[in-house]
Amino acid sequence: MSGAGAMALIGARRHAGRLGFLGLVLAYAVLVAVALATLAVDGDLSLGRNPLANLAKTAGEFARPSFLDVWFGDPQREYRSEDGTLLRVEDRRAVEAGFLRQLGAAAWTTFVIGTLGSLLGAVLALPLGVATARNLGASRFFSLPAKAILDATRSIHTLVFGLVLVGIVGLGPTAGILAIALHSMGTYGKLYAEAIETLDMSAVEAVRAVGAGPAQVFFNGVWPAVLPQFVSAHLYIWEFNIRDSTVLGLIGAGGLGLLITEATALFQWGRLATILLVVVALVSAFDAVSRRIRKALL
Repeated sequence: MSGAGAMALIGARRHAGRLGFLGLVLAYAVLVAVALATLAVDGDLSLGRNPLANLAKTAGEFARPSFLDVWFGDPQREYRSEDGTLLRVEDRRAVEAGFLRQLGAAAWTTFVIGTLGSLLGAVLALPLGVATARNLGASRFFSLPAKAILDATRSIHTLVFGLVLVGIVGLGPTAGILAIALHSMGTYGKLYAEAIETLDMSAVEAVRAVGAGPAQVFFNGVWPAVLPQFVSAHLYIWEFNIRDSTVLGLIGAGGLGLLITEATALFQWGRLATILLVVVALVSAFDAVSRRIRKALL
C-alpha cells in the first residue's frame, strides 16, 4: 500500500472513530432525556415545600458542629414543657464530652471493620485473580468459576451483603467485616488479574524453562513484578472501604453509621456535622499515609 493510501486509511479510521464516539454521546443524551422525562411524568422532580428555607435552616445547624459545646455549651441548660414546667437541667458540656468519647470508640470500630474486611477480601481474591488472568493460562475449569465468583461479588453492594450477614451472624462488627470482604473480593480479583495481564511474560517463561512448578512460577516470576501494583490496589480499596464502612452501622454493623442513624433520626444536625468531620479527618489521614506508601513503592 502506498503512503497516500495508508494515510487515507488512517484518516478514514479516525473519522469512523469520531462518528462512533458522537453516536455514543447522542445515545447518552437520549438516555438522560428519557430519565428526566420519566421523573417529570411521575412528578418526582419536585423539591418539596419551602426548599430554600429548609436549606437555610439545615445549613445554619450544620455550621455549628456539636463538639463546640464541650467549651461553649450551656452548663445549666433547662428543658421545659409547653406550659413552662421545668423537666430537667442538663450540662451540655458534660453531655457533649461523653458523646465525643462515644464517637472516638465508634470511629475505631469503623476503622477496624474497613481494615479487617479489606485484608480478608484481598486474601480471598488472590487465588481467584490468578485463575482469571488470561496470560497465565489457567484451566477453564478453574478460570470460569473464578470469574463468575468475582463478577457476582463485585455486582452486589456492600449494604446488601451486610443485610444478609446481619441475619446470619447477628448485629455487630463481624457482619460488617464479612460484608466488606465479600464485596471487595470482586474488585481485588479484577485488579489482580489486570495487573498480572500487563506483565512481560519473558521473565515468567524463563522461570518455567528451568522446570519450575506453578507455585514456583508464581512466587518467582509473577509475584515480585506485580507486588507494587497489588499493594497500590490494596491501599486504594482499603481507603474506599473505610468510607464504605461508615454506613454499615445503618444496618446494625456498628461504628459511625449507628451514630449517623441516631443523629438523622433526631434531626441533630450539629451532631451529624461533628460525625462527618470525623469521617473526613479519618479518610484524609489515611489518604495522606497511603500516598506516602505508594510514593515509596515507585
